[in-house]
Amino acid sequence: MDKSKIKSKIQNPKSKIPTVASAIDLAPDIESKIKQIVWMGGALNVSGNVERSLEAGGDGSAEWNVYWDPIAAKRIWDTEIAIVLCSLDVTNNVPVTSEFVRRIGKQRRYPLSDLAGQCYALVIPQDYYFWDVLATAYLARPEFYQLREWETIIVTSGVSQGRTKVVSGGRPIKAMEKVDKEGFYEYILHQWAR
Repeated sequence: MDKSKIKSKIQNPKSKIPTVASAIDLAPDIESKIKQIVWMGGALNVSGNVERSLEAGGDGSAEWNVYWDPIAAKRIWDTEIAIVLCSLDVTNNVPVTSEFVRRIGKQRRYPLSDLAGQCYALVIPQDYYFWDVLATAYLARPEFYQLREWETIIVTSGVSQGRTKVVSGGRPIKAMEKVDKEGFYEYILHQWAR
């Protein structure tokens, strides 16, 4: 194992899953040391967010983080590492709303709230969700989430490239199915009051 190669890959990531997949390829012994991966990615029972108008030839089922590198996502699916997926199925229910931006604006005296509020205010005219923030909050507050087990595969080619597909006999994962939205919003407001 060449640790300098691993360090280089981790310090220069294109996205999160390709970095982990590359590290496992370079040092397979680390797989047994990874307890679980919590990842915002996939769309199990809803449409993806890689729009056909932007990516010709796709069928609209792919989610961006999987689409970015489906080979790396499949590499992770081929491991024994437990996966907790924060898919579009749950993130689509937790939008960044005008009301939330107003609430965070009331905390503007805190630098994190000020920064987050300014950034989120820019996206209010469009549909925008707490994608990665929702996944990250699971690490601290798993009690906000209801998980469900699914058998899935990663589609690596063709018109569905980048799709996380529910398939009987596929790789078992746990996916966030429901979230206590108000609990999540309150938690984030509290965390950003610094």
